[in-house]
Amino acid sequence: MQYVRLGNSGLKVSRLCLGTMNMGSKEWKPWIYDERESAPIIEHALDSGVNFIDLADFYSTGAGEEVVCNVLRRAARREDLVITTKCGYAMSDDINAQGHSRKHIMDSIDASLSRMKMDYVDIYMLHFFDTETPVEETMAAMNDIVRSGKARYIGVSTMNTWQLAKILHVCDMNGWARPINMQLQLNCAYREEEREMIPYCMDQGIGVSVFSPLARGTLTCDMNSNRNKTDFFTQEMYNDQATLDISGSVARVAEARGCTPAQIAQAWVLQKQEVSSMLVGADTQEQFNSALAALETKLDEEEIYELERNYTPCDLITDYTAGKRIPRSPRPAQGRFAK
Repeated sequence: MQYVRLGNSGLKVSRLCLGTMNMGSKEWKPWIYDERESAPIIEHALDSGVNFIDLADFYSTGAGEEVVCNVLRRAARREDLVITTKCGYAMSDDINAQGHSRKHIMDSIDASLSRMKMDYVDIYMLHFFDTETPVEETMAAMNDIVRSGKARYIGVSTMNTWQLAKILHVCDMNGWARPINMQLQLNCAYREEEREMIPYCMDQGIGVSVFSPLARGTLTCDMNSNRNKTDFFTQEMYNDQATLDISGSVARVAEARGCTPAQIAQAWVLQKQEVSSMLVGADTQEQFNSALAALETKLDEEEIYELERNYTPCDLITDYTAGKRIPRSPRPAQGRFAK
């Protein structure tokens, strides 16, 4: 396993982070793994050197935190782990059980720690940017959570660059704890964060952790999985010709390499120096091994061109831009992939 310092903090995390959206309760989604099914995957990740675990209260409406942390308490020492969880999405029908108000943030951290049976979380993250709550209110609450010892650091996820700039400005003006981690979506089929967000994070000393390196499974060239047949977000985000063309390029590079498309797609993400850590939401130990192999897979210039040639701009994938993707056209193949 490889380890890196997360942004300008002193915190060191594994370059592979265990994603856990697929762990919790089948009552939430049909493709979710229960505790018995999740345990071998979590234990294999830990045995492989992973110390970075990503959670969210929203996953299985809290059951995800319970299931994963039940396994972690049996399989590892708390002080050896870097555990993050997130808040913001609705946890019930109550009008205040969502967003990033001080009330909901304070209620959420206590509820998460109770479910996790832990005294603190290493990184407490905003799941998105709440446009209805003053940023000063949100970040004051996050700072108080750090000062109280309930979180060691704070982080953010899936927002526009200008929104992150507002957060950092408020933190700097008030001497509050700054985010050390930006969690964003990045893969061969979705690269919009490379334009502004990732360079801004590099400039500001914020670590970048990447989710959905396989474009929600699209880049594995297997659209018949249980998740792809039941998760409508996959169709909403990646149902266009450019994505299919990119998936074809991933398959061609993988065939030439003699490995799986997943390994190639993950290697493309991990080869970017700006990426601190890549989330791996594996359904099997073998799928996790694909990410381990990707750590050692160095793509050459022709392979990178083939993987990138079909990409054209699209609207950002955020809570605010659903259904606004624009038509995309590929570029011609070159080199040994032109045949």
